[in-house]
Amino acid sequence: MPTRYIIQKLLRALLTIWIIVTFVFIVLRLSGDSALMIFGPDVDAEAIKTLREDWGLNKPIWQQYLFYIEKVFHGDLGKSYLDGRAAFDVVMERIPKTLSLMGVTAIVTFLIGIPAGIYSALHHNTKTDRMTMTMSVMGLSIPNFFLGVLLILLFSVAWQILPSAGSETGWHYVMPVITMATAEASVFARFTRSAMLEVLNKPYIRTALAKGVPWKNVVREHALPNAAIPTVTIAGFFVGSLIVGGVVTENVFAWPGVGRLLVNAVANRDLAVVQVAVLLIAFSMVATNLLVDFAYGWLDPRVRDLRGEST
Repeated sequence: MPTRYIIQKLLRALLTIWIIVTFVFIVLRLSGDSALMIFGPDVDAEAIKTLREDWGLNKPIWQQYLFYIEKVFHGDLGKSYLDGRAAFDVVMERIPKTLSLMGVTAIVTFLIGIPAGIYSALHHNTKTDRMTMTMSVMGLSIPNFFLGVLLILLFSVAWQILPSAGSETGWHYVMPVITMATAEASVFARFTRSAMLEVLNKPYIRTALAKGVPWKNVVREHALPNAAIPTVTIAGFFVGSLIVGGVVTENVFAWPGVGRLLVNAVANRDLAVVQVAVLLIAFSMVATNLLVDFAYGWLDPRVRDLRGEST
């Protein structure tokens, strides 16, 4: 893989992260007075003034931004306004719970979505195909928050067989994973089916069949590997969907992860924690898309060469 191609992708990734962090920094400070949100309007004006001076909120926004960037380059991402701890530590202690939920959801998504798409493509225009696609449309159409609340009403309130909040046992994973994996598996089913159908109509598939190659071997050795190449492109979107869906799902089920922390930090104007959480999310999504670009360029050299020529 050409060095120029790698450098271009890395520079674009860094530029994207910088733009996101800058945008969040400015929007948070233009959306209201953090000191008033923390103390409330009934607190003594001197206390609010002291807080603004201690946290540098009394300075112009451009000075706050330059000071923030300087601290970031020195590894200081700020402290939480609410408990005084390093914002990085506050966010990192929530990472394991979020990763565990995303990991289980990813496994369930792959185990259901990809086989369903392959099976549907191999049985094109049958009742099974139509039923699978109908279910995938339904899965995509139901919002996470609605499905989560519906599951709580059924399995926790009405039937009382599953816990509605927390993350202590394996049973706590069931409803959050179902909530997140429903839409994700639907996406993979539809995309895998389309990729398989496109490959199955290629001339080399017909040539292999004409030479007498068994159908199972054609599917395993020719169709599946080539259909996997375009499927790689949605991996970056998949991570983004998991993160966005995780923010909603964690709040619905009171899951102690980064998504719930982010919502609480925004509500309480804990700027440093919000910035660290957004920086982490941005880095995760950009890094994933960067890996997808590299993987796609490695799997399909034509794409790499075209991208290298067009940039």
